[in-house]
Amino acid sequence: MEVFEIIHPDFKSLVDIKRHPEIIQSGFQFTEGPVWHAQRHCLYFSDIPANTLYRYSEQKGVEIAFQPSEFSNGLTLDPSGAILACEHRTRAITRYTENEKVILADTYQGKKLNSPNDIVVTKQGFVYFTDPIYGLREGNGGPAEAELPFQGLYCYRTGWEEPKLVCADFERPNGVALSNDQKTLFVIDTVKQHIRSFQIQKDGSLVDGRIILELWGKGPDRPDGLKLDEFDNIFSTGPEGIWVFRSDHALLGKIRFPQKTANLAFGGEDRSSLFITSSQYLIRLRLKTRGLTPLDLSK
Repeated sequence: MEVFEIIHPDFKSLVDIKRHPEIIQSGFQFTEGPVWHAQRHCLYFSDIPANTLYRYSEQKGVEIAFQPSEFSNGLTLDPSGAILACEHRTRAITRYTENEKVILADTYQGKKLNSPNDIVVTKQGFVYFTDPIYGLREGNGGPAEAELPFQGLYCYRTGWEEPKLVCADFERPNGVALSNDQKTLFVIDTVKQHIRSFQIQKDGSLVDGRIILELWGKGPDRPDGLKLDEFDNIFSTGPEGIWVFRSDHALLGKIRFPQKTANLAFGGEDRSSLFITSSQYLIRLRLKTRGLTPLDLSK
């Protein structure tokens, strides 16, 4: 199988087709939620069924960071460098510090969230997260029963008693990402196989929600996670691997993987390494472009 499918010549300005994906480590159960920690010079990522949150660095390789992780999925960092995690078993978004972990939000209108999945934080302190039902399944954090009749996209801010529901018409809300100016939020609906964009308002509310991209392709896999490079070009997982879109939403090409590819994150000291969580693998691909990590965006 050819690794790269070039649809537009601009693909080669972002992806170095002379470099192939490098397996950092295999043998995981199902990897997810990668995030580069620019202060600690390492990558954190989840293995959901293994109930483990890992850390990877060039110096020490892959190490267990937190176990049990309460079946953590998506991860990000707040401006202080603390890890924010979407946890399936607690059905909560949580904040890790050096000495403790605290629950930020686990209910909406008095009912338990489903299973928070992916998460981002803005400079203004707004936390956006998706809440599908995947983690209610046995082996992913469940078994558990849904208490809410919908699968929502939420906004939370320190001091709020509960998160605010900002969109409830997703079938399976999943990956989330911010534009570099933090004015636009991108959200994947896995079952509908599309990416929506929303404009972020000063109070954290969202307007102008619209479908900007659809990812229909060969095989059973569906879009899951996404990230943007420093020019707002979109890298999204989808059928066959990773789809690369220019900032004007033109499809440039694909990076193919034979196994399901869940999520990805820019990192490394130059931010030109794309770390990819792909089923039992943690993979790195060196790019010509670079992306900004959560701590870069919080400056």
